[in-house]
Amino acid sequence: MRIPWVRRSPGLAVDLGTANTVVFRRGDGVVLFEPSVVAVDERTGRVHAVGDEARRMLGRTPATITASRPLRHGVISDFETTEQMLRHFIRKAGAGRLRGDVMVCVPSGLTQVERTAVVDATVAAGARAARLIDEPLAAAIGAGLPVGEAQGSLVVDIGGGTSEMAVTALGGMVVSTSLRVGGYDFDEAIVRSLQQHQQLLVGQEQAEAVKIEVGSTLAGAIDETELADIAGRDLTSGLLRRTSISAGQVREAIARPLQQVVEALRELLERTPEELSADLATRGVALVGGGSLLRGFDGLLERETGLPVERDRDPLTTVARGAGAALHR
Repeated sequence: MRIPWVRRSPGLAVDLGTANTVVFRRGDGVVLFEPSVVAVDERTGRVHAVGDEARRMLGRTPATITASRPLRHGVISDFETTEQMLRHFIRKAGAGRLRGDVMVCVPSGLTQVERTAVVDATVAAGARAARLIDEPLAAAIGAGLPVGEAQGSLVVDIGGGTSEMAVTALGGMVVSTSLRVGGYDFDEAIVRSLQQHQQLLVGQEQAEAVKIEVGSTLAGAIDETELADIAGRDLTSGLLRRTSISAGQVREAIARPLQQVVEALRELLERTPEELSADLATRGVALVGGGSLLRGFDGLLERETGLPVERDRDPLTTVARGAGAALHR
């Protein structure tokens, strides 16, 4: 299959995600997988740590150091920090001395201004040129779907900041949706639930750990009485307190953002041309992204759409692998 919009063959493909950045190097596959987190010394403006080391600092840094995620819902919220993060990752991936082309995966719903910001940040980080590929298309390629053929394929990518979904055919996206709801919205829903029902203030990192431990999307996907311990600050007394939250409570907490994803998928299916709808009934849905690892996600989509759903073997790197495969076209 030839991807018509790739004219020169870049050496790196970067899945610049809200949660994680994945770098694919031509000939070597995925060479870097690290959190999209940067710790900056506010006194000097210099980067103190990036990636795994910076994530361990979230919420634990002294007053002079700030650890943050420079992307929000797949959009660059801090240009300079994103540039420095990209430069660090490109160098760590072994391409620090090469001013080659870099292909960057971006949410399909980005505006032209937001796309230009990604290109500018990538070039400022050391690339000779930056080429963009929409995440749903890269995800479809990475999942092994017949993107270049005259038949419809449906991919759903649940990321940290966005949920991307698209029907592909003949090398492009026929219909697509970019929903700014993802894994972090599930975490924030758990944080709000603990505040409202247990008067406990916890961090997003702790909420994510609870989601991974006992989170699910469907009743019966896990024993609903199973408990996860969590500690935070009591909003009434101001003191530290430890409590437990059940799997059932977690499922109830994340029900609203999950419903938003389901409704977006239904709306996408309604916009799909009839000729391609028949293909989808046979081929089903390819489910990718870190959010797809939540227990029962495939079953939830099957129940709500009536389509068979298959999760990719390595959903966290599907987009990067797809962009990497496009490097060879």
